Amino acid sequence: MAGEDKGKKAASGYHQGSVETIISVEDVNRQAAALAKEGVSAERIASLANNDSYVTIENLRAGYGKMEILHDFNLQVPKGKSLCLIGPNGAGKSTVLHSIFGFTRIFDGRITVGGKGNELDVTSLSSNDKLKKAGIAYILQDKSVFPGMTVEENLWMGGYLMDKPEQAKEAAEKVFAKYGRLAERRKHLARVLSGGERRLLEISRALVMDPEILLVDEPSIGLEPRFIDMVFEILDDLQHGEGKTIIMVEQNAKKGLEFADIGYVLVSGETAMAGPGDELLADPEVGRLFLGG
Repeated sequence: MAGEDKGKKAASGYHQGSVETIISVEDVNRQAAALAKEGVSAERIASLANNDSYVTIENLRAGYGKMEILHDFNLQVPKGKSLCLIGPNGAGKSTVLHSIFGFTRIFDGRITVGGKGNELDVTSLSSNDKLKKAGIAYILQDKSVFPGMTVEENLWMGGYLMDKPEQAKEAAEKVFAKYGRLAERRKHLARVLSGGERRLLEISRALVMDPEILLVDEPSIGLEPRFIDMVFEILDDLQHGEGKTIIMVEQNAKKGLEFADIGYVLVSGETAMAGPGDELLADPEVGRLFLGG
């Protein structure tokens, strides 16, 4: 029936746009796995970083407990550039961030930070040392603020590794000077903030230690479109205005690839595709599986 056909066309895609037929999660995983048959060479990974990597992952095998999630995984991103990881659920995207920051068990491989001749092996460092010594900050997924604390107190918590509380307060004032929206709400409890303001607070709290590398886990999750745009504008300023290196996981594949200099498609703990963000955005297979059309 014509009416029935019309109704079918309203089916939603992976995370953006609409498609004629619903693609199940199982189909996405199966078809995405086909992309990984040839894999991505180490030479391709290096060339995307212009052979000038600042954050490097070499042949990493990592997971949780006895379960290995990442299999001989490689990553390179230059200083001041951004990389976005996309892929089906369970592909190991967040495990990459967890491994960099010290939340996983490393079976083999290594993770380094710094340019050629100045690499710091951070593979076995604690999360605290990765933040304090290597300048790596992790911006967690939504709902990581302390709702019973004020905005100001939340920011102070971002400086928990500083030697003196006064240093954290001074750093918080620099954040307030940069983001007037937060400054206006400094004495408000975090629980009354809008979704976009909470995300801004989460990002800002990570900036208190003045990190060089930002690991950003699902920046758009749970946000209205207008706040998504705001968050990506903030990240764009941190990269291009302050020179931060950003490694991101983003389920909104379109938004993530539009933002990032480099994109990786992960499937079953391995890199199935890699390329400039705009190149992957234009790839028909990536579009069909992850962009909803």
